Amino acid sequence: MARNDVRPVIKLRSTAGTGYAYVTRKNRRTQPDRLTLTKYDPIVRKHVLFREER
Repeated sequence: MARNDVRPVIKLRSTAGTGYAYVTRKNRRTQPDRLTLTKYDPIVRKHVLFREER
């Protein structure tokens, strides 16, 4: 039971509108809200905000 509902796989979608996405895991107990991270978008060649997509 290592893969359960506590650490689900989430997709981080770029807010720049390019459609680029990162896939990661998060701990739902410590981060119950939607995750937002600043990461690199290679299509626009800049660091932009990535939001969790459900």
